[in-house]
Amino acid sequence: MNDSAPIKTAPAKPESALKKQHLIDPEICIRCYTCESMCTPGAISHDDLNVVVDFAKCNYCMDCISPCPTGSIDVWRIVDAPYSLAEQLTWTEVPAQVDFGEAASAITESLDADVGALLEKAHSGTGGKPIAPASASKPSVNLFSRAKPAIATVQGNFRITAASAENDVRHIVLSFGDTVFPVLEGQSIGIIAPGTRSDGRPHDLRLYSIASARDGEKRNANNVSLTIKRVDGGVASNYMCDLKVGDKVHVTGPFGATFLMPNDAAANVIMICTGTGSAPFRAFTERRRRAMQNAPGKLVMFFGARAPEELPYFGPLQKVPESLLKTHFAFSRIPNQPKEYVQDRMRKVASSIAPMLLSSSTHIFICGLKGMEAGVDEALADMCRANSLDWTKLKPDMRSQGRYHVETY
Repeated sequence: MNDSAPIKTAPAKPESALKKQHLIDPEICIRCYTCESMCTPGAISHDDLNVVVDFAKCNYCMDCISPCPTGSIDVWRIVDAPYSLAEQLTWTEVPAQVDFGEAASAITESLDADVGALLEKAHSGTGGKPIAPASASKPSVNLFSRAKPAIATVQGNFRITAASAENDVRHIVLSFGDTVFPVLEGQSIGIIAPGTRSDGRPHDLRLYSIASARDGEKRNANNVSLTIKRVDGGVASNYMCDLKVGDKVHVTGPFGATFLMPNDAAANVIMICTGTGSAPFRAFTERRRRAMQNAPGKLVMFFGARAPEELPYFGPLQKVPESLLKTHFAFSRIPNQPKEYVQDRMRKVASSIAPMLLSSSTHIFICGLKGMEAGVDEALADMCRANSLDWTKLKPDMRSQGRYHVETY
């Protein structure tokens, strides 16, 4: 982001002429369009280049802020004339803040108060926006950008689905050498694929969840691991899956400030995932194995795939002791067997999960395909009904307490 860019000085403007404008940083934005889908007033739109905010429609509701995985949505400028959509669509970076002197300070204070009131009103009664677990370590975010990326070296690239599996999923290890790149379990990094699109613009950033613990793929190593599925026609996935040991990769981030592992040995962590959504939970499990091996809190994972050979880390997960992690597999495409999805498996073991929902030490994390959300939500609601709990009240309470997190795609 360019908030650190040199400040330009402009002639003093009266307070009434200044406005606070919501913008999106095109350098960090990964064009996932989550913000656009969340924008009730329809202020956010996009073309083939940028995602932009219409000043005339934006009502500062803030519904777009927390879902953004990179923080590119949380950019503001004090302006005397709002930037038009046409201007924003040409940007490769956000213009620096113009210095309007004392008038700007006064209006910034006033507008911040108004925006704060709108934010409180927008989220009242809904459980609020997602927040990090109270015990989570403080994350570092946006340390490296497209303009100034970290350069990582490939240390390993291993296929982790069976050779017979349709899905080619890779475990890729990237070393940062002498570059300080602090990460926490649950964060993501951005990958910059080389080359350009057909229109000459650089390829969009692609985010991947970190699959290793904060101290590296192995203890005290300045590296991270990623879980990447090769996608037919996918620019970033094919680039990453084809990397060789020794290749250099441009990395941005880290990203993510809420989907973080509780740093509390007493925390119960229920992890629900499909496919490569297992990446952050591999990191969670490894962190507890290293730092809290005898933790009283429980780790429980529900892991869904079409078949065992399609499931990343299937073999290694079976070797994790049950005292550390209780794993429930759900397979939907095994010949001569009924289809089973994660929500079906959750219902089968409801007697062991429902009591955990009663505990204020329990956290729920959901990661994987977006289509899983509704089924998981219904399964949790069923568990609550069977135990005299109201999921419609418990869910927002858990969210506002930093105990309920969803990261789907």
